[in-house]
Amino acid sequence: MSSDNPQDPPEPVRWFDRLLDPSRIVVQLVQDEVTPAWRRVTRGESRGPVTLAILAAIALQITLPSRVANHPWWLLPGLAALLLIGIVMANPTRINRRSRTLRGASLLLIAVISAANMASAIRLVVDLVNSEGIRDPAKLLLSGGSIWLANVIVFGLWYWEFDRGGPVARALATRQYPDFLFPQMTSPELAPAHWEPAFVDYFYLSFTNAAAFSPTDVMPLSRWAKLTMLVQSAASLILAALVIARAVNVLNKP
Repeated sequence: MSSDNPQDPPEPVRWFDRLLDPSRIVVQLVQDEVTPAWRRVTRGESRGPVTLAILAAIALQITLPSRVANHPWWLLPGLAALLLIGIVMANPTRINRRSRTLRGASLLLIAVISAANMASAIRLVVDLVNSEGIRDPAKLLLSGGSIWLANVIVFGLWYWEFDRGGPVARALATRQYPDFLFPQMTSPELAPAHWEPAFVDYFYLSFTNAAAFSPTDVMPLSRWAKLTMLVQSAASLILAALVIARAVNVLNKP
């Protein structure tokens, strides 16, 4: 991995220096053994899980009923898909490439998915409050569930993208203090030595926060993390309460 500091010697020179001074290798091995993986430079996490999650969010938005879907239905999902293809082509396997363009594209991708899902959620909530829109209880529950699950994916992406500066910053260990405290950080003896938070951990955080309407085993530390979890809990509570109440009301009508 090349250095970002122009004053650093070239990689072959640094390799030759390490060869002449084996003690550096020993020191590095000791540091890797003592320092947990989430606080040191690593290979970066796999692109696969987050790509599958984004594809799932796009699919959930495409399959929404016309009443709550965005129009034209293909515009925002198509834009998200194009951004995803570009990101994967530029950094296909391990998320460890530092690039402002890639990070900007990733943030734009999440913003597009968030805007599309928020618009659908607002339409559904307005219909529920006004007793309009979808009348079939099963269709209503499926639509509300799709928006709720897409919302879980969206917030999981935001947590994943901003905790300690994002996945690339975490892989390069550029920030010391985490925004979320995972159990493995306080009980490292219960986790593998190579453990570090990846997208699945942030998806779990998002799911439990949306289901319990509060933190469970992962604690927010920074203010932005607390406020974002607060917004997600409120949105999840409103959506779930209105959808379930409307479905029950429709079922009870003669």
